[in-house]
Amino acid sequence: QVQLVESGGGLVQAGGSLRLSCAASGRISSIDAMAWYRQAPGKQREWVASITSGGTISYLDSVEGRFTISRDNAKNTVYLQMNSLKPEDTAVYFCTQYIDNLDYWGQGTQVTVSS
Repeated sequence: QVQLVESGGGLVQAGGSLRLSCAASGRISSIDAMAWYRQAPGKQREWVASITSGGTISYLDSVEGRFTISRDNAKNTVYLQMNSLKPEDTAVYFCTQYIDNLDYWGQGTQVTVSS
């Protein structure tokens, strides 16, 4: 049974920083892409950033230059460093990892940015 556990969310003032982590555990042979999504109240879930097993990185335009996605393959963990946070970044953030040809999702972690 594979599980993803997220951590690092919280309340921060505008301009502040947070670092999210998402660790996979269980029986794992290989992990391909890892990504972060977010869902704000009353809105659809949207893709934020992704990183492939080869290290190719992509970002949502509105977070480019402020957020950094990275991965530690030895720890089966993906990170999202979020700087210069804005109130519009407030959302529940979800990680996803493509493990052994299946998509797994974390439980979500709340990020709240106050103005």
